[in-house]
Amino acid sequence: MIALATFRLAAYIRSHRMFQALLLALAMLAILYGSRAPRGGEASALTDGAVLIIPILAWAARSLLDTEPDRQRELSAIQVGGRGREVAAGLMAAFATCVAFAALGMGAALLLGVSQAPSRGVLAAALVLNALAALTGTALGALTSRAVINSPALSIMGLLLGFLAMLLLSSSPLHWLTVPLIAWMKAANGGHLLDQLPELGAITLVWCLIGLGAYVWLRRRVG
Repeated sequence: MIALATFRLAAYIRSHRMFQALLLALAMLAILYGSRAPRGGEASALTDGAVLIIPILAWAARSLLDTEPDRQRELSAIQVGGRGREVAAGLMAAFATCVAFAALGMGAALLLGVSQAPSRGVLAAALVLNALAALTGTALGALTSRAVINSPALSIMGLLLGFLAMLLLSSSPLHWLTVPLIAWMKAANGGHLLDQLPELGAITLVWCLIGLGAYVWLRRRVG
């Protein structure tokens, strides 16, 4: 299973699909961190980056899962001993890709987006949020991959609409009904990120696990 995940990562890089997400990420980071946040705004700058890079992470996860042809995916399931392991290998590779892009985003935020080094607490919270962003991107990308949504147009629309739905719903009092992205940003802007992180992190983790569980269930049905 690990060998298959490594194979998919290598195929994703060799196919040059990685550069699509990389160029999008670099463009977004250049715009977002064109000027440094003032002192005291480290939490907001790091949190905004973690939120805004999520659609790019989802794009990367979707592209990785779509790199392998359908027949090759079926063959991979046979070789690793079942569809469950094949699905798990794909998710492992997609999550690793999202982590790499999230690390790039956080590195850019620390180097270009803040006027002074954040405190240890803020830095730890930013690491947690970027890990959750990678998990969110993996789930959203997987649910809009070709194995679930066969039409490329509908897949891209689903990805963008899914992210917009998260933003709109999380800006309402019912933010707990989705990944609370706007609540992340509000907590950071209000100086309450460290206090609210356990609650927001738990809500995010639950919805990501639900999304990944739905993907696994759909893959077992549609192949």
